[in-house]
Amino acid sequence: MTVNKKQENKITIEHGAGGQVMDSLIKNIILKHTDKKNGGIGLHDLDDGASIPHNNENIVITTDSHVVRPIFFPGGDIGRLAVSGTINDLSVMGAKPIALTSALILEEGLEIEVVEKTINSLFKTAQEAEVDIVTGDTKVMEAGELDKIIINTTGIGYTNHPISDSGLKPGDKIILTGSVGNHGLSILSHREGFNFKSNIKSDVKPINKIIDKALEIGGVTAMKDPTRGGLSKSINEMASKANVNIELKENKIPIKKEVKSASEILGIDPMSVANEGIAIIGVKPEKANEILEKLKKIDGAKDTAVIGTVKEGKGKVTLETTIGGKRYIEPPAGDPIPRVC
Repeated sequence: MTVNKKQENKITIEHGAGGQVMDSLIKNIILKHTDKKNGGIGLHDLDDGASIPHNNENIVITTDSHVVRPIFFPGGDIGRLAVSGTINDLSVMGAKPIALTSALILEEGLEIEVVEKTINSLFKTAQEAEVDIVTGDTKVMEAGELDKIIINTTGIGYTNHPISDSGLKPGDKIILTGSVGNHGLSILSHREGFNFKSNIKSDVKPINKIIDKALEIGGVTAMKDPTRGGLSKSINEMASKANVNIELKENKIPIKKEVKSASEILGIDPMSVANEGIAIIGVKPEKANEILEKLKKIDGAKDTAVIGTVKEGKGKVTLETTIGGKRYIEPPAGDPIPRVC
């Protein structure tokens, strides 16, 4: 990857895009100031949140700041995105979400109607997930100092058994709970005014009830929601952390026809595009079919599929193509579609 010499000592948009450039910022600048102390899943684990052992249970906490342009897009908006993203991060750690905070930073001059519509979406999405928003904060910045609105949400939950994204074992099956690329392609096509024949809608939604069903069946070894950097980034992280190889099958990965067509036209790999309503779940092989059958019956998870298998190895991800060849899946340097989550 070529780095512009004038930019190598400055923050660029790629530092927040979820790819290898952001990983470098976190590992080289942030993590060197921290220590792993609490005995649970912490900052050094670079998971979807943290777990704190307490009274024979684990408190799970996660936080995220949400910026998206446009703030209203086909299938969702920044309010639905903020709540869903935080609930999903708790859920893929095996936690039952119980409460959220919500902090708003608003641009001076933003229409009150836009704020009210966003807040309504925040609370409706929280009600959908059966989670309360219990406290928050509001700040206003002068016009031109930010783009309309930023929302930070923090979530807390609890679990007896936290699930890390590093728990894959050889033999495990990889389940994906929905089709890839919908969120990022929805925002890009709406933002740029592309007139595709089929409307592409974001998949943004809380997935805690989908995850609950998988956990109820049992055999879950690792989970992650493939947001920034998409499936390519997340599956590589899981393989690397567990020190295993993962073999995916291209013909098993669910991608809607309209997303595939738009991706080909735009020259974008849908596997590297952010998603906001699906999860990658590693499961013991004897539980895979049962989980698959049960999840496919849930609204919002009908495209669930077993997309691959975990093998002995050293952290590589390969894709068996539809024509029978194999290629490596590499994590992206950054998100090909910025400002989507």
